Order: sequence, then structure tokens, then C-alpha cells
Amino acid sequence: MAIDLAFRQVALRALTNDIGCYVLCDLNGVPMYVGQSKDGIRSRVNRHLTSARSDIIANRQIDVWEIAFVWAYPVSERDDISPLEDALFHEFHPKSALMNGRVPQKPKKELALPKPAQIVQVMSDAEIAEKLDPALRLPRQAEHYTQIVGHFLAVKNSKEIAGAIQAHFDRLQTYHNELLGKAVDIEGD
Repeated sequence: MAIDLAFRQVALRALTNDIGCYVLCDLNGVPMYVGQSKDGIRSRVNRHLTSARSDIIANRQIDVWEIAFVWAYPVSERDDISPLEDALFHEFHPKSALMNGRVPQKPKKELALPKPAQIVQVMSDAEIAEKLDPALRLPRQAEHYTQIVGHFLAVKNSKEIAGAIQAHFDRLQTYHNELLGKAVDIEGD
């Protein structure tokens, strides 16, 4: 199934354009990337989803095919953006490796993390249901893994890309196990 661009455009209009942080989440609602925007969350997320001027897309760190949800954390002061991004990264990364590349410093003081002010679904339910099938998801992840490894070898062999490669490999193993879990006994085997 192709990305339902009309659904995505309508959904993005509902996303705040305040400054702050955002989290891009996969088909299961698992965080993949934590970012910040000093020019508006909606504008920045839209650039990611359309691959326009987005390093994480250009460097193959994230596959737009997987992004189904956006969590928005608007702030009122620019000085609050980076500490919030750092805290969000260190909250989510230990649970499921993020594809940020750059690992921010741990916050010097503990920050009480707010709940997202918005959770916007940027992919239709039907599209999510179809893409959750490991028979589609595993080959897509394998292809994307090959692309990011190729990018690492030919273009940018940085530690940041290496971290994203590891995160993709972990996801690839998860989808691999999900696919193998669908195996059934066949008479004669």
C-alpha cells in the first residue's frame, strides 16, 4: 500500500506549529526519533515526511514508510527546547534505540517530562493495519537497512550513522522474529 498522502496532509494540519520538540513514532507507536524545532513543529515534521531538507531522511536514518504517529511537546521559551529534547531522548532511547544519530548529553538535572500535548496519527488505520504485516514490514526494513549500510560505506561513515544502523538492525531482528512466529506445522515436514 502506498502512503495515503491526502490523509497525511489533513492530519499534519492538526499538528501544532508552536516551537518545541516532537517524537516520530512507528506503526506500533514506538518512538523512532526525537527532534526539535525553533521554527514550528508542524513545519519541521512536514519537512521530514516530505523528505524536503531533512538530514535524517537524506542520511537514511529513518524510513518515512514507518512513521505513523507524531507526539508534540510545545514550549513557550526557546531555551527550554534543547533540555527537553535531551530528556526525551534519554527517556525513550533505552526502551527502543532511537535513530537520532547524535546522542545528546544526559540532562544535568532531572526534568519532569510532560505528556505530549498532542498525539497526531499521520497514517490511516487501514494503512497501519496493512503495513504491520511482517511479510511487508520485514522486506521493507531489510531494504532500508541495506540502504543505510550503503550510505555509511559510500557517503558518511560517522558514529551517528553507525548508531542508526544498530537501531535498524534491532528493528530488523524484531520483524524477523514476528515473521518466523507465523510459521505453521506442515504435514510431511
